[in-house]
Amino acid sequence: MTKDITTSDIAAAEKLMGIDYTPAEREQMIGNLEGQMLSAQARRAVKLDNGTPMACKFDPRLAGFVMPHGQSMVTRSHVAPDLPASDEDIAFAPLTHLSYWIGAGQITSRRLTQIYLARIEALNPKLECYATITADLALVEADAMDALTRAGSNLGPLHGIPYGLKDLFDTKGIATGWGAEPFQHNMPDSDAAVTRKMRAAGAVLLGKTTLGALAYNDVWYGGWTRNPWNLNEGSSGSSAGSASATGAGLCGFSIGTETLGSITSPSQRCGTTGLRPTFGRVSRAGAMALCWSLDKVGPICRSVEDTALVLAALNGGDPADRGSIDAPFVFDAKKGIEDMVLGYLPEAFGEGATDVDRAALETAKSLGIKVVEVSIPDLPYGALMNILYAEAGAAFEELTLTDADDTLTWQDEGAWPNTMRKARFLSAVDHVNLDRLRYRVMQAVGEMMSGMDALIGPFMTGPMLVASNFTGHPCLHLRAGFEQVPTRSAASLGAGKLTTGDAMGGDTFRVPQGISLWGHLFDEGPLLNLGMALEKALGVASERPDFPQ
Repeated sequence: MTKDITTSDIAAAEKLMGIDYTPAEREQMIGNLEGQMLSAQARRAVKLDNGTPMACKFDPRLAGFVMPHGQSMVTRSHVAPDLPASDEDIAFAPLTHLSYWIGAGQITSRRLTQIYLARIEALNPKLECYATITADLALVEADAMDALTRAGSNLGPLHGIPYGLKDLFDTKGIATGWGAEPFQHNMPDSDAAVTRKMRAAGAVLLGKTTLGALAYNDVWYGGWTRNPWNLNEGSSGSSAGSASATGAGLCGFSIGTETLGSITSPSQRCGTTGLRPTFGRVSRAGAMALCWSLDKVGPICRSVEDTALVLAALNGGDPADRGSIDAPFVFDAKKGIEDMVLGYLPEAFGEGATDVDRAALETAKSLGIKVVEVSIPDLPYGALMNILYAEAGAAFEELTLTDADDTLTWQDEGAWPNTMRKARFLSAVDHVNLDRLRYRVMQAVGEMMSGMDALIGPFMTGPMLVASNFTGHPCLHLRAGFEQVPTRSAASLGAGKLTTGDAMGGDTFRVPQGISLWGHLFDEGPLLNLGMALEKALGVASERPDFPQ
């Protein structure tokens, strides 16, 4: 094998790795390369399906971490107003109201399900936010919940609430296509842990919401998922359909996942409220793996308190997920925020920030809490993205090596096929040291967060989108206001950096703009209390997109 390798080949490879050897070092290397290459080929001969995890696992907890105490408990805020007469008003109501109306017998789960199914029939062709609609199953599940209600039994806040499930969670006998052509006919023979938890909580499955192919962006095998506020642009991703459907009133809530912005980015674009919980809090068993050390599961809703109700149902350790960490979830919606300290990075509200961003900070300052400037060490946070590329490339190696990646619709420079091909040239030695850099980042973010209860900033705040995803800290993204902007392009990982879409010119549209709050590991409760107070003060959560467009 090595007889075909020359020192010129090695020198050419050095350019791709960013290193420089001497002629003598290259000559010495030739005889050593055969064993290394044979080992790699022997490993590739062992087919590893997507459900085979890494032996190494990420734990976001540094030495000295103390898990928040208490038994898991969620205390809700208040009862809802009377049931509206309008189906549209019902459809856009927050989960807290829907749950109360069902519990009080003001509406049945069947009627609520029919309202959402009718909206899906009318609007899904425009939004392309559901990959599969499970209308018959939804009505069966709704009737079962209504029977329990009549018998005086209620399974909790999600009892009878219709929801959308991101189409990377296994659903027995229902296609789970991962948004990607090679898998669009995949028919699981069992349910994911999240699917089972939602059923146990009484939620009614309306269908599988779209995701950009293999959990990136908003282009999938069936089309292109739109932002309900501007149908000329995508909804962002990868939880594209979950955010679009929730923002358009096509479900009571939805489930998304985030590896690097896949809950928060579509929530920013579609004006929804997305909660990315602490890494490890929610089981990923039975879900498509993109990046074992980064993937997280969380709710996408229309209000902050809604996300708490859904997270309570999702929470819990699971031995079937090697990254799972058993932790209590404690949330009291009536708890005050008076003693909280909120931090912000001044540079995040400088050049590049919007008027909505700055107004959200000023609103936070008016809440009667202490707001302080903070700083974070200067580290190459963006370099960590090579970890994502490597794990994603490993998760879908067969697509790359068999050229099945050519069947994916999206083939741009920043799309998965190109990114995963490039990942084959990443250095294993660099990868180990990236993991060590990740530890440094964990220390840096942990030290910054130590003097405050939460951090506030725009979606793309400094390094926080990347850094907090790699440290595992929770993030709540909520609507803060609106901007009049031209149609925007898609997000991209091209050129080794993350962008969330640029204005493309032309007519302008009134679209939502959000703000992010980051909190402490496994302590989402205070983060949500702060989010509720900010949401109330901002007063923009209840506005709806204008259909038809």
